[in-house]
This record gives sequence, structure tokens and C-alpha cells, in this order.
Amino acid sequence: WNDGAKRKAQEGKFFCPLHCYCYTFLLDYTMGSTLSLAATYCFCTSAGSLCNSCLGSTAAGTTGRKRAVLLLTLAISIALWFQYSVGPGIVQETGWVWKTYRAIPGSGKLVFSAWKKGCDQYEGDLLSQCAGQAGVYRSMFLATLFFILSAAATHVQPQLNREAWPAKYAIFCFAILITMFVPNTPLFSGFFLWFSRFGASVFVVLQQVILIDVAYNWNDDWVEKSNEADRISYGSGGGWLKAIVGTCVLLYSCAIVGISILYHFFDGCPENTWVITLTLLGIIAMTGIQVAGQDGSLLTSSVMALYATYLCYSVVSKNPNGSCNPQLGQNDVWGIVIGLTLTAVSLAWTGFSWSAEHRLTVDAVQSTKSMTPATSNPNPDGINLDVPFLDAEQQPATGLVMEQSEGGASCGGTDIWKLNAVMALVCCWVAMILTGWGTLEDLNESHNAANPTAGRVNMAMIGVSQWIAIGLYSWTLLAPRLFPDRDFS
Repeated sequence: WNDGAKRKAQEGKFFCPLHCYCYTFLLDYTMGSTLSLAATYCFCTSAGSLCNSCLGSTAAGTTGRKRAVLLLTLAISIALWFQYSVGPGIVQETGWVWKTYRAIPGSGKLVFSAWKKGCDQYEGDLLSQCAGQAGVYRSMFLATLFFILSAAATHVQPQLNREAWPAKYAIFCFAILITMFVPNTPLFSGFFLWFSRFGASVFVVLQQVILIDVAYNWNDDWVEKSNEADRISYGSGGGWLKAIVGTCVLLYSCAIVGISILYHFFDGCPENTWVITLTLLGIIAMTGIQVAGQDGSLLTSSVMALYATYLCYSVVSKNPNGSCNPQLGQNDVWGIVIGLTLTAVSLAWTGFSWSAEHRLTVDAVQSTKSMTPATSNPNPDGINLDVPFLDAEQQPATGLVMEQSEGGASCGGTDIWKLNAVMALVCCWVAMILTGWGTLEDLNESHNAANPTAGRVNMAMIGVSQWIAIGLYSWTLLAPRLFPDRDFS
């Protein structure tokens, strides 16, 4: 097939069937390649645009927070897969993952010994549970290590947090494959287990401190807006005060209704009744302390009351006893799918919400400063006689000046490392929630793939966090009274 034959074929003077077929195939192949290339370009462009829309831009001034949460979600999904499929399958020598590694010469024995090390003393369901927990530690250890290294790197170069995320995902997935051959102990079931217990405890306390601070700031913000409105027009700030009172009534009503619902649906077990009753007493106690003094605010107390009710629900909903927990899922296909999906989404949302920029900095992104000249004797007619009569260009500036963080990043150039530090603590907390803080429990009490976070240890730890919140808030009310000579502002 040469140029002459091709030209004759195009002119209709050459009709060799084989040559015509080849030329037609060549044209079709060229057009197909062009269309495929165009479709690939459109797909990649659309995918990139969709990624930027959903996961944030990588332009200057962004933090990479959404991409970090996506990696956390990936780690949680892998952890759940390892916990309820891969780990038990390897130690029981079942499942397609085990068959794949066994088909590779030398890999099957190495993977089996790595996943069974540290679980040799267990048999049956406890052996599967031990191996599954080791799978959780593998994924969450890598995620924790990733965010710790990212925190150190972004403390020096903040822009690194928004760059090279495809490479970061690839390295993370490759590291997951390597951990398949790493023994459970001493790295995962030894060192990382205790490290996660410490990190999760820090995160639990941090949660309560941040929430109390947010509740106080909410009240102070609305009071300040009321005062500002009164300064502009006397009496116009009453709307903000009414909003505070209305919000208090709404939040307390939700808390009371929530307690009533918990008594109705989760009654039947002594432990549930005790948890609900103690929660109600705690709400009454901290509200009474706040009302009896001049510190704190009713809005802050109502926020803490509703939060305590939510934690009470979290405690009783983790009860593995099906006779007093109607929310336990059935251990069938749909129950497992729904349970694992809801767990992954809720844990990922925890990472997303507690790594929000406004939670990572004490100051806001912008700070305002008054530029109004100080006056000692303001004239009632509105003329400030303390300021000389100057030309417009020479008069002092008045109003507000806005100072924005350098670099335009949402949480400030030097504060991005805090995002990764919080994400590392969240990874430790996720590892503990999924494994019951590293304890093995009887699987006959509905602790299964349909209820990944159910367990008595999780009940106890959430109950502890609830009373840490109530205790810390009560201390903020009592401390100014007990130590009046100290400044607690």
C-alpha cells in the first residue's frame, strides 16, 4: 500500500478489495483515535472541574482541607474493609484477597503470619476480631503519620498543603499495600494502639473546649450586635436580645423533648436509664449554677444542654444489647451496607467539621480596628471641635480598617499546620471508635459489621466525654466565684 495506490483508490481507479478494506480501516482508525482523544480530553477537563468544585481549588489562598478530608474518608473506608473482610479472611484463610496473595509464590505465608502475629492466643470470632482491629490500625496509622508529616511540612511551607494531592493519594495507597506484609506487633497493635488512645483522649477534651468556646462566642456576638444597634439607634438592639431568649427557649425545648424520646425508646435496660437520668440531672445542675450567679449566659447553657442530650443519645445508641437499643441494624447484607456507609460518612463528617477554619484559630480571618479619632468632649451637634479643620485629603481616616491574613488562606498562612494536627487527632479517635478503644468484645451482643461502633467501651468513653463537657462548663461558671481575684476573661 503506497501513495500511488492510495491516490488511485481515492480517485476510484483502484478497486482491490483488500486495499480498499485496509484504507477504510485506516480512515476509521484515525477518526476513532481523534474522537477518543477528544472524549478523553473532555472527560479529564470535566473531572478536573468537578474535583475543584467539590474538593476546593488548589489556587493560592486555599488550604487543601477538602482534599485532606477526602484522604481521611479513604482511610476510614479502607479501615472498615480491612476490619470486616480482609483481616478475618486472611486469618481464616478465606476470601478473594487471601486467595490472591496465596497465588503469589511466597506471599501467602508472609501475609498470613503478619496478620496473625499478636492474635495467636485467640480462636474463632475473637481471632477474626483481633485481625480486623489490626487492619483498622494499618489504615489509620498511615493516615495519622501522613497528617503529622503534613503538619510539620506546612508549618514551614504552608502552600504544601494544597499541592500534589494526586501524588499524595498514590503514595498513601501504595503504603497501604506495603502494610499488608508488616506484622501486627509491635507497630500496629502495640505502639499505635497506645498512641491512638492518647491522641483520641486529647481530641475528646479538645472537642469539649472548642464547643464551650463557640457557645460563649455565640452569646457574646449577639450581645455585641445588640449594643452596637443601640448605639446607632437607642432601643433597636432589642431584637437581638429577643433572638437570644427565643434561641434559649428553642434549644431547651429540644433538649427536654430529646430526653423524653430517649426515655421512651431506649428504656428497658438499667444502664440506659441511668445514663438518661444522669444527663437530665447534669443539665439541671449546670443551668442552676449559671442562673444562681452573674457569670455565663443562658444561651451558652442551652447549647450545652442540647449537646449533653446529643451525647446521651450517642451513649445509649451504642448499647450492643438489642433488647433496649432499637437502632441496632440486622446483620444481613443491607444491614451491613447501611451500617458501614453511615459509619464512614459520620466519621468523615467529624473530621470535616472539626477541621473547619474558624475552629483552628483564636482570631477570625479578618480583624477590625477602629480608625475613629479619639475624642474627649464630643459636640452634641455632631461637630468634633478637637479635630482641626483640614482639607479633605489631610483629615484623619475614620471608620473600620480590615486586616486580612497574609496569603489569603482561610486559616492563615502559619495556621494551616493546625488543620493537619487536628486531622491526626481525628484519625486516632476514629481508630479507637472502630475498635472499642482496642478491646475485644463478645460478638454475640450485636457488635458486628452492621453496627461497627456499638460496644460497651464506646458507651463508657462517650459518657466520659459528656461529663467532661458538663464539668468544664460548670468550672467556667464556678471559677470566677471561687477565685474572684483572678481574671478569667
